Amino acid sequence: MAIEGEYEPSPAKWVRDQVEQFEASNGQEANTLPGTNDPIVVITNRGAKSGKVRKTPLMRVERDGVYVAVASKGGAPEHPVWYHNFVAHPEVELQDGAVKKTYRAELVEGEERADLWELAVSTWDTYASYQEKTDRQIPLFKLTPVD
Repeated sequence: MAIEGEYEPSPAKWVRDQVEQFEASNGQEANTLPGTNDPIVVITNRGAKSGKVRKTPLMRVERDGVYVAVASKGGAPEHPVWYHNFVAHPEVELQDGAVKKTYRAELVEGEERADLWELAVSTWDTYASYQEKTDRQIPLFKLTPVD
């Protein structure tokens, strides 16, 4: 099920530009973190307060068709805005390259979080340094495909 409605681009120019180029090329361009070869996905979600459609590029953390969205915000003391969007509206659309599917976002805790944190850090080790920079535990969302 596609997320429809009024799209409000990110206030950050680099995010707007990356999402626009990624979507215009069907995921063939702008599919890595700027300045790296580390792959990203684009997640379409609904704003918690505005209800508007939002699009967020995130690092590609995946195992067996299940993705992990890491709410690191670079180790900032507060959660990224999209964290609140996922909590309020857990149905999201994830595009990985040319493949776009609907997923259900679930905040994970305990053993499951520990396992997925290990996956996230093994995928992109910078997450470990982000965790060291903040007192909050970086939240993880497990994104499971909706049939």
